[in-house]
Amino acid sequence: MSGFNAHGVWAIYRFELHRFRRTLWTGLAVPVITTSLYFIVFGAAIGSRMAEIDGVDYGTFIVPGLMMLSLFTESIFNASFGIHMPRFTGTIYELLSAPLSAFETVLGYVGAAATKSMIVALVILATANLFVDVHIAHPLLMIAFLLLIAATFCLFGFIIGIWAKGFEQLQVIPLLVVTPLTFLGGAFYSIDMLPEPWRTATLFNPVVYLISGFRWTFFGTADVGVWVSLGATFAFFLACLGIVWWIFRTGYRLKA
Repeated sequence: MSGFNAHGVWAIYRFELHRFRRTLWTGLAVPVITTSLYFIVFGAAIGSRMAEIDGVDYGTFIVPGLMMLSLFTESIFNASFGIHMPRFTGTIYELLSAPLSAFETVLGYVGAAATKSMIVALVILATANLFVDVHIAHPLLMIAFLLLIAATFCLFGFIIGIWAKGFEQLQVIPLLVVTPLTFLGGAFYSIDMLPEPWRTATLFNPVVYLISGFRWTFFGTADVGVWVSLGATFAFFLACLGIVWWIFRTGYRLKA
């Protein structure tokens, strides 16, 4: 096969987005309600008793963390479910025999999943503005960072979708690994508030660097240097990309 199969990529992308449109109101209502509850609990109950963090009101401070919490889970779920369904129904063999390269296949699935997760994250941002005034210091970098993190976790979700033997396993890593790491990674607080040795131990949590870098695009301040955060995020992206390449090269759980 020669040339880029844009029609095939668009077909996968459109099919995955069509599935999202069928549950559009549910998919958007859940983050709106969840965000509102977070602001009622964290913003009102806790924020009223907490001073500003790095000169930022607590209600405003948690907005990037809320966006990242949803972005992580949505990216993993959308990408893992999207590729797991063809394996479950047996249509994966039709996909593998189609005139599509591995890059084009991944681009279609990951692109659609990233689009859906970014829409949810932006809906959360819009909902947050109903409760607090959110001023983004670097809006273009915020979008770029959001896209990079979404693409990274969609690749991670794609790997989980290939690895999982059933729908139950699709939930194992998001619920038991990613969500706890997010809560422990400074989503709702600054890690500088932690005493030693807990602060140092937190730096071994990879999610810290993603949340810290994303928060920097909002407020210009972060727990970790922005270049360190960007480097850690890009390294995770390349690692996921390498694993996906290996999966298609070896046929791991694709042809079995």
